[in-house]
Amino acid sequence: MTASFHVLTTGYADTRVAGTVTLLVDGETVAIVDPGMVADRRLILDPLAPHGLTPVDVTDVIFSHHHPDHTLNAALFPEARFHDHMAIYRDDIWEDREADGYRLSPSITLMTTPGHTAEDVSTLVTTDEGLVVLTHLWWTAEGPADDPFAPDREQLRAAREKVLALGPALIVPGHGAPFVPSSSTPL
Repeated sequence: MTASFHVLTTGYADTRVAGTVTLLVDGETVAIVDPGMVADRRLILDPLAPHGLTPVDVTDVIFSHHHPDHTLNAALFPEARFHDHMAIYRDDIWEDREADGYRLSPSITLMTTPGHTAEDVSTLVTTDEGLVVLTHLWWTAEGPADDPFAPDREQLRAAREKVLALGPALIVPGHGAPFVPSSSTPL
């Protein structure tokens, strides 16, 4: 069994900033990745309807990291569990767990990939098209090649190499459209 993924809204980072927000569906698991800043909340909510979904159908929300441009609209999903680099949160329950290798479903797995922040998590999704990696290790396909906010450039490079070694069919970056990695993808 494989999951489906759908970009709900494509992010950008220039004079304004919005994160790329993605929907993942794997059986009973309905996950939203990085429901952060967007020009209008309808850009996140309206694209759910063609999939037969409403905000209460979302079972899980995944944060690649804790910057507001990736978390600001998490409360749109009142029934969801929330996942980050160290725990699962729901209502008033805080469940510590290791993110690396944590499976939300048979086709959705978390992987720690420190780089943009020390606590970054990438989401690995097995789809019919191959492995899709949702990550903030890259802002967009075009760059920046060297993340200006990365606290440790060598850690960023190592995490990028770790992701590329998986042979992903597609990378969904933090602030841009999905792209096919190639030999010119920045390390």
